[in-house]
Amino acid sequence: MSELAAISVTALKGVGAALAEKLAKVGLETLQDLLFHLPLRYQDRTRIVPIGALRPGQDAVVEGIVAGADVVMGRRRSLLVRLQDGSGTLSLRFYHFSQAQKEGLKRGTQVRCYGEVRPGSSGLEIYHPEYRALSGSEPIAVEQTLTPIYPTTEGLTQQRLRQLSEQALARLGPHSLPDWLPSELARDYQLSPLDQAIRYLHRPPPDADLEELAEGRHWAQHRLAFEELLTHQLSLQRLRESVRAQQAPQLPIATRLPQQFLQGLGFQPTGAQQRVGAEIAYDLSQDEPMLRLIQGDVGAGKTVVAAFAALQALEAGYQVALMAPTEILAEQHFINFSKWLAPLGIEVAWLAGKLKGKARATALEQIAGGTPMVVGTHALFQDEVQFKRLALVIIDEQHRFGVQQRLALRQKGVGGRMCPHQLIMTATPIPRTLAMSAYADLDTSILDELPPGRTPVNTLVIADSRRLEVVERVRSACNEGRQAYWVCTLIEESEELTCQAAETTFEDLVAALGGLHVGLIHGRMKPAEKAAVMDRFKQGQLQLLVATTVIEVGVDVPNASLMIIENPERLGLAQLHQLRGRVGRGSAASHCLLLYHPPLSQLGRERLGIMRETCDGFVIAEKDLELRGPGEMLGTRQTGLLQFKVADLMRDADLLPAVRDAAQALLAHWPQHVSPLLERWLRHGQQYGQV
Repeated sequence: MSELAAISVTALKGVGAALAEKLAKVGLETLQDLLFHLPLRYQDRTRIVPIGALRPGQDAVVEGIVAGADVVMGRRRSLLVRLQDGSGTLSLRFYHFSQAQKEGLKRGTQVRCYGEVRPGSSGLEIYHPEYRALSGSEPIAVEQTLTPIYPTTEGLTQQRLRQLSEQALARLGPHSLPDWLPSELARDYQLSPLDQAIRYLHRPPPDADLEELAEGRHWAQHRLAFEELLTHQLSLQRLRESVRAQQAPQLPIATRLPQQFLQGLGFQPTGAQQRVGAEIAYDLSQDEPMLRLIQGDVGAGKTVVAAFAALQALEAGYQVALMAPTEILAEQHFINFSKWLAPLGIEVAWLAGKLKGKARATALEQIAGGTPMVVGTHALFQDEVQFKRLALVIIDEQHRFGVQQRLALRQKGVGGRMCPHQLIMTATPIPRTLAMSAYADLDTSILDELPPGRTPVNTLVIADSRRLEVVERVRSACNEGRQAYWVCTLIEESEELTCQAAETTFEDLVAALGGLHVGLIHGRMKPAEKAAVMDRFKQGQLQLLVATTVIEVGVDVPNASLMIIENPERLGLAQLHQLRGRVGRGSAASHCLLLYHPPLSQLGRERLGIMRETCDGFVIAEKDLELRGPGEMLGTRQTGLLQFKVADLMRDADLLPAVRDAAQALLAHWPQHVSPLLERWLRHGQQYGQV
């Protein structure tokens, strides 16, 4: 019996070229694909429910005799069929019907139908039920299993998908669908055989627990989720191994530059900064590439840690590249590093997409010529950018970076052979569950201590009906010499409208706050204009800055101690936390006012409540993951990585520790099983397992 992974869907009865094309659109090319295309939910058609026992909202199979069928003229013309079974009467209503259909439902006909029961004008009704007339001579058996409802696409009906899965199930067995989880592993983790789990999920028996299936807690789902998470873990481990197998420049632990840097810094690093710094220094001294993620809450001083790492490479005579996702953030790093490194006699080059013509040619020349420190945006990835001796790449805000981009860095290493060390920073704390799955190819360090002098931000939730009071509060804070942000968030997901809203808010506030200097910054302004406004705000020439969420990351103005965020209910928790981190950077008590538009949904209330209760980014990240799910947390760019067919990171979080152990065991004892698993689950996904 040949393996189902090798048999095309065209081998099934009724699958010609046109249908095969439709199936391929949803990634169904082989019989194995069909079997892994699992139902979304189930209908119970295994028993006939007496009409008298029906409840509104229930999906049910009903059988009875037609007592009458009339065309009724309401707001829309409909065919109303009354059905009786001795226990009660039910109406079947059809808005689309033909004369033949009406005649087929004449009085005295015995009918079996299925649909959702709703309260109607004449008692309980089913709109457009699936039905069939029974001839009466031969009783028709009800379904023997629950009826699966599959994810579908245009031109693929449920009926067709059921027929195809039926044919595939007929060929399913332990030999035609090999179980790549060795029996020892299956026993240790109490996992049932794969073919049994798949058969159960396609055709659950009548006594199956529908609630357990709907919540994804069933043993059969558990078995498949485990294998899928395991495969995901293996693909990242394989990626990690392929990077680790490369040579990286060994950078001896530095002494001279870090000491000089510390003297100029004016403060002692925190214990957490010293601990993480030591972990990085050790990694850099090895001959395999470092892959380390630093997580730190807003303001935990990640940049200083990155600077120490850079100095280790610079002292050894190599180049360092620092990349940030936006020009504002990259520019901020450029200013910081120039200020820190100039006294040490180290030159810093700058490269961003906006650099054109001569300036760009000069920058490219500097980088190729060996300028020690290079700061820029993703433009540093471009083919024409050649480094002379690149040994360390520092990437800020990793969640906006794909795995593929990380791999592209290899070509930039020394002589195109040596792979640079990678240090990735994020101010969006990553919940443990995501760190264990999405970032399994990285070592993680956590900065869990805020520098002395940082004050927690006091957060208030206020309805926008009190807007005038809030404006007065801004006026008095600015009159006392402090600065404030007023953030306008996305309106209807359109950047254009958001920018318009920011412009309108700006005009209103200028009018209301006569005498105060107000600036405006939004996504449609040219980078140079943005930088100029930001600079005036930093210098204290502007007292209030009206902005869209472009200021989310990394803008540092210690004198700003008040932030107003409009419509905060439209943002994710992590984003709100990032924005709030723009204040509280100096010693003055800082406040963040969340100005919402009532009424708030239950979810909205819950989220803003969390913001009020805690300033701990890790607590917020866990909650955010719970409320929004992993796809949004990682930003859409990364979700290709996490579109699980069966698994759900939140629901199956408790499986992750076992999955990690199982992945290690498989790699150690059954390496030959890894490729077939990757092939089974990730063939249509990114092939990040084969680098």
